[in-house]
Amino acid sequence: MPKVFFINENKSISVEEGATILEAARLAGVRIESPCGAIGSCGKCGVRVSPPPRDKAACRYNHTLSRADQKNGYVLACQYPAGGDIEVQVKDYAGENRGLRILTAGGNFIYEKQPFISKQFRGGRTEILGGGKVLGTETGDTSAECYGLAVDIGTTTIVTALVDLRTGRTLASESALNPQAAYAQDVLGRIRFASSKEGGLKTLTRAFLDALETMIASLTAAHGVKRDRIYEAVYSGNTAMLHLACGVDPVSLGQFPYTPKLFGGSHVSAEALGIAPFGLIWLPPIICAYVGADISSGILASGLAEKKGAVLFIDIGTNGEMVLARDGLLAAASTAAGPAFEGMNISCGMRASRGAIESFRVDRDGCFWEVIGAEDAASPAGICGSGLLDITGELVRTGVIEKSGRFVPPEEGAYRKSLAARMGRQDGKPAFFITPEVYLTQQDIRQIQLAKGAIRCGIQMLLSRFGMKAGDVDSVEIAGGFGCRLRESTLINIGLLPRGFAGKAVFVGNSSLTGGIAFLMNAGFRPKMIELVKRVDKVELANDKNFEETFIKYLSF
Repeated sequence: MPKVFFINENKSISVEEGATILEAARLAGVRIESPCGAIGSCGKCGVRVSPPPRDKAACRYNHTLSRADQKNGYVLACQYPAGGDIEVQVKDYAGENRGLRILTAGGNFIYEKQPFISKQFRGGRTEILGGGKVLGTETGDTSAECYGLAVDIGTTTIVTALVDLRTGRTLASESALNPQAAYAQDVLGRIRFASSKEGGLKTLTRAFLDALETMIASLTAAHGVKRDRIYEAVYSGNTAMLHLACGVDPVSLGQFPYTPKLFGGSHVSAEALGIAPFGLIWLPPIICAYVGADISSGILASGLAEKKGAVLFIDIGTNGEMVLARDGLLAAASTAAGPAFEGMNISCGMRASRGAIESFRVDRDGCFWEVIGAEDAASPAGICGSGLLDITGELVRTGVIEKSGRFVPPEEGAYRKSLAARMGRQDGKPAFFITPEVYLTQQDIRQIQLAKGAIRCGIQMLLSRFGMKAGDVDSVEIAGGFGCRLRESTLINIGLLPRGFAGKAVFVGNSSLTGGIAFLMNAGFRPKMIELVKRVDKVELANDKNFEETFIKYLSF
């Protein structure tokens, strides 16, 4: 049996003949990301092998790697078979969380402090109460120690806040990549992995719990809090993320009629978190299979149901979840934007971490960009989602990209010479070069069109539900970490938002986490949200006869 030695991890494992390096890595517990679900299309699982590959047939999928990388012995881990004993050097993921820019803050709103969990000392013991009922007791007076966790489980990131339930004060927050992204980047990919791979569900659930364990340990150590003094956690995330976090098979979410097994609005056991022995996890109510508890939390945090006029609430990310409210009437929908906004199926795409271009503009003096955490902005490592949309928006505005999405050749275009000088070819196809190593290809533009077209289609069909036009909307609230790094002008330039929304966009931060904290601190919000969710009009876009026509229409810039 071939033996695969992972140099970085100092781990070795024997595998069956023909097993891929990625399969060997997963058996050995070595992290290699494969956002495309191991089909060889994203190019993000590149590893260096020794001895270098000699069989060209084994490298047939390496078209997503540069020629230079291939010459240096890099292959795609998801496609390269271990035909003999090999050594593998994988990407060093250490410090990735430290360099990642993750939004932890959201808006604030005032509410009465009335947590589900409370404590009272009597007879030499402290009673822990949940909703007024005794959950357990502790020796001595521990009434001053009463904590909770709010956990925002995003498809790409996880954010956790430690909250003092007596005062309502958030002591600190921790953020990290969602390690499930190493197995599949988007929701549908994770549903498939959990449902079709042997042990897939257990793998994804364990990955989440391990990440949360690390975050809780860091939070409690930094503030001298005992883990067994944490009594309740609120999980705020999309429907699939809640299933995976709780170890519930999400297969029904990927099959018509897309019925969840978890509906939220209730407690589940917190035993796996290692907090108080009688600790609980509360799940906010989900709206439907693809509009989850993160949006319920966002509705609470933004006060959407109480606002007058027409307000569109939208969370732009791997999924585009949105709610349109008109004088308290709510309609919700979701679109599968895919991983383009996270940079994961883009040639030079990367997450919002050190070295990534996060903003871009063109003026008469040339092209200018900002790079996350880099002293030398002239040498970016890649492009994250906000930079990707900025570049695309500016190239559309200046005529380098036409409405169909096609790059306009310099000899056909009327754009500036400074832009024409950046046009070239990558692997024989048109590309726009920010630097010689960082560029945008025609295929990248197509991926952006698919993602933005899906979200714009959802917006348009929600407007149609209420018989409204874009100009009838009074305010557009954009939530989430990705959304907060975007510019309204960019979203309008690429057609993700209609021009009727100009001047109306408000970036509201991490409303999922803010709402989760509010659910922790005021138990009265819980039954109210359960009832509100029942009244939300769930708009299933794919069932609408106009869906395909509308989607195709909004692929254009």
